[in-house]
Amino acid sequence: MNLLKPPAALAALVLLALTGCGSAPSQQPASPQPAGGSATASDGHGEIPGVAEVAEPQLHLIAVDATGGTSMLDLLSGAESRLGQVGAPVNVTTDGRYVFAANTTGVDVLDTGVWTWDHKDHFHYYRAEPRTIGRIPGEGTATVATGMLSTAGTTGMFFPSSGTGILLDNSALSDGVISEAFRLDVEPHAGIIAPLGDGAVVTAPDGSGVAAQLRAIDAGGSEMASIDCPGASGTITTRVGLVIGCADGAVIATDDGGTPVLEHVPYPAGAAAPATTFGGRKGRPTVAGTGTDSGVWLLNTRQRAWDWLPTSTPVLAAAAVDDGDGHVVVVGDDGTVQVYDGGTKERIAATEPMLTQTLADPALAAEVELAVDGQRAYVSAPAEGVVYEIDYADDARVARTLQPPTRPVHLAETGR
Repeated sequence: MNLLKPPAALAALVLLALTGCGSAPSQQPASPQPAGGSATASDGHGEIPGVAEVAEPQLHLIAVDATGGTSMLDLLSGAESRLGQVGAPVNVTTDGRYVFAANTTGVDVLDTGVWTWDHKDHFHYYRAEPRTIGRIPGEGTATVATGMLSTAGTTGMFFPSSGTGILLDNSALSDGVISEAFRLDVEPHAGIIAPLGDGAVVTAPDGSGVAAQLRAIDAGGSEMASIDCPGASGTITTRVGLVIGCADGAVIATDDGGTPVLEHVPYPAGAAAPATTFGGRKGRPTVAGTGTDSGVWLLNTRQRAWDWLPTSTPVLAAAAVDDGDGHVVVVGDDGTVQVYDGGTKERIAATEPMLTQTLADPALAAEVELAVDGQRAYVSAPAEGVVYEIDYADDARVARTLQPPTRPVHLAETGR
């Protein structure tokens, strides 16, 4: 699902429409890598040369320390390994295979070599050699938006200081190459560019530099649809579609046979503070949104409906597991990991406080991260240097205390 690269004349028209100036896509080769790692939508159930198809998800934890040292911990075997060095990151994002480590001068891309191919009614699991792919330079810490598949479609990154939005070709990434499928420049602001179909959704700022509108563009950069989204912040891709948070709710963007559809889902009357961060199990329709109030927003993207889940403490991180029991996992500012029933809103379990050292340092407390899969939740404790594995379905039991080779200032789970 590669995007077409816009010719110069069309790019010029796009720039006028988006009040910026575009530049031709570029390609940056990575270090020499084994050939044949790519998988596209056309691969279907086919064998991928150089890649092993395995029987179960190859789940790994990726820990990145404050200096950019990275490591992998195999959750199945316990094997540890080192990944390449990245620039000291401000934030880290994953799509379940690649790790995107962003700081004020660019984004480093690592391929962890483990991923899941989602065929909706079943899954395929793959394992290859991990590798460092390269770096995308940019101005300001980029917001990274990923899609459902790591080997098809694109990944968006928006650099706020320059107003540059880039879509990376995921198929090229799987071959170890950084290839820009699309690039545009708009007015600098804290914005988002997120993949949608063969195009993207990109924010547009108001006169004060705040993201206030969303524009759906096609592969050539032409605007296809637009919608107001005041204070646009936070994005996640679900099985249903792309979610972007707004001050008055969220926009769910879907692709209807090549035609983008942007739907506004407003908050209920008298709502709590808006969600600016979203978390959930990959491939599920319900996500958890956190803002500044003691509670969690649950957005069901199938039903286009919000639900408010009050919590017993302010929230550091939250994720909707969206399983049969409706588990919602929350990390409280008291250092506990809490599990709620998303249907009844009852707290059904909680751990003892576990993040004492981390919470004593406000900077580290802000870095606490939560990842969930179909069986476990993983909570980083940067000061303690460990990751807690929580069995959320078994009274929030601490199943393991894991110590990655590098301090988990940033945490990601791949193989999902």
